[in-house]
Amino acid sequence: MERKFVNVILLGFGFMFVFTAFQTMGNIEKTILDSISQDDSSFTGDGYTSLAIIYATLAICNWMAPSIITLTGPRGAMLIGALTYLFFIITFLFPRTWLLYVASVLIGAGAAAIWTGQGNYLTLNSDADTISRNSGIFWAMLQCSMFFGNLFVFIKFQGKNHIDLETRNVVFGSLTGVCVVGIVFLLLLRPIRRLPSLEDAKMEMASNDAESPMEAFKGAIRLFCTRDMLLLSATFIYTGVELSFFSGVYSPSIGFTLQMGENAKQFVGLSGVFIGMGEVLGGALFGILGNKTTRWGRDPIVIMGYIIHLSSFFLIFINLPAVAPFGNTTEVSYINPSPYLAMFCSFLLGFGDACFNTQIYSILGGNYSDNSTSAFALFKFTQSMAAAACFFYSSKALLSVQLIILAILASLGTASFCRVEWGARARARAAALTAIDDKTSPATHALADNTLHYD
Repeated sequence: MERKFVNVILLGFGFMFVFTAFQTMGNIEKTILDSISQDDSSFTGDGYTSLAIIYATLAICNWMAPSIITLTGPRGAMLIGALTYLFFIITFLFPRTWLLYVASVLIGAGAAAIWTGQGNYLTLNSDADTISRNSGIFWAMLQCSMFFGNLFVFIKFQGKNHIDLETRNVVFGSLTGVCVVGIVFLLLLRPIRRLPSLEDAKMEMASNDAESPMEAFKGAIRLFCTRDMLLLSATFIYTGVELSFFSGVYSPSIGFTLQMGENAKQFVGLSGVFIGMGEVLGGALFGILGNKTTRWGRDPIVIMGYIIHLSSFFLIFINLPAVAPFGNTTEVSYINPSPYLAMFCSFLLGFGDACFNTQIYSILGGNYSDNSTSAFALFKFTQSMAAAACFFYSSKALLSVQLIILAILASLGTASFCRVEWGARARARAAALTAIDDKTSPATHALADNTLHYD
């Protein structure tokens, strides 16, 4: 098996285990912290606030991530980030309000390092022919974390409307062990050395002036101000808001809807399982298609994700009460809350998210292969700012208001992505025609010279 492909697989396993721990925690954090508050009146930590701090810190630190990677390299950055994820999970074994928020700041900084390093490392192990395949495979493996972690939570939360201390410690201890396994896989990643070529030499010469951390930071700002990156920012913003919605708002809202039945809390974990199934299916599908997605263009997949998400927003609107994000409620929406419909919507949210994110990875890795560190840092910055904003208003905004915001941002994000993709395709066609003209020009000029000489 090709070494670069092995690295992609190891990267996928590392992130799968680390994020089995973290994404499961994010999915159940609001529910868990509410139970801790009921057992300990001195604990006042809030799940939405913690997640907002994480993503706000991630957004700020993303500006420094390219500079950090110039010092540590992508593998070192990912290891440092993974250790902050481990620390965050361990703190739940010792619930303290101040410790929760300190750990939230640290994991936000670590997330900037791990995700920017991941984007850079994936690009280094890919080329124009394999970036779509590798992005799809990585995304499918990453999102297996939603499946396995939340299936475990579903089993542990069965029959419980209050998550007791023993159950919490079993869950936290297990997730800590899983995170350690992920770190071991990241330690197995091997460095990439490009084969010497004229193109690589040119790229290295062009990048010599941007090796310092300060130059890397300035380069990221310059890239952010380009037209295509500003357009793509609308797509990044949408993925950030929908990420926070399905990872921290939607599943707890199902658990707070008591009309779901006596075991409403167990549906929090099951919702995460179905989100994970949608993510894995989408990532695997686009990974198998590989080069075909590049040949067809990325826009049909993003448009499909847009339609799927709009459908899920409507179904959620009629299925869950508007006050569901705030806590336990016996209210109903337009229909009696259906667990089956709720799980179907979870699947749609996951599959649609895979449509957007696999194509974002593909377009960044393909269009910005010579500046992937800054490109992925900007992606995570914009996405994280949007996610933080969503978590800040999630504790105040009705579910119906949040769904309207999502629908508007989905429309803007899809249109912006398609504009960039169509522009890139037009430039590629123009470049191909220019190359053909350059090849035919010598023959044309020679014919003209001969004709002139004959005359």
